[in-house]
Amino acid sequence: MWSTTSIWFEIAIVSIIYALGNILMGHFEERTTKIRRVGKYFLTLLIVCGLSLLFGRIVSMVFLGAFIFPILYIHAYYLPKKKGINGWTGEPKKKYYEFRKWDTDIFSNGGD
Repeated sequence: MWSTTSIWFEIAIVSIIYALGNILMGHFEERTTKIRRVGKYFLTLLIVCGLSLLFGRIVSMVFLGAFIFPILYIHAYYLPKKKGINGWTGEPKKKYYEFRKWDTDIFSNGGD
């Protein structure tokens, strides 16, 4: 029946995190190429599964959970305080696009 002792557990956890991330936060990656987004998923999957196989599930889950700290730092401190960008909404969009080094020409027509 159902077993959480196989590597499929790690694959499921990483896949759920990426699925929810794309559903809830995908609009912040609108200009990121699809190959880069897919590549990030497979790289994360490779690292987490590799850690699990080499060092055990606890190490791989701690590694995955440790990403909450840089995420909180970037979104709660770095973006708002250093760059003037709301870490949750990505506004003002022009500053966010400049930060991501995306083309900001789309803002020149709207009276920004």
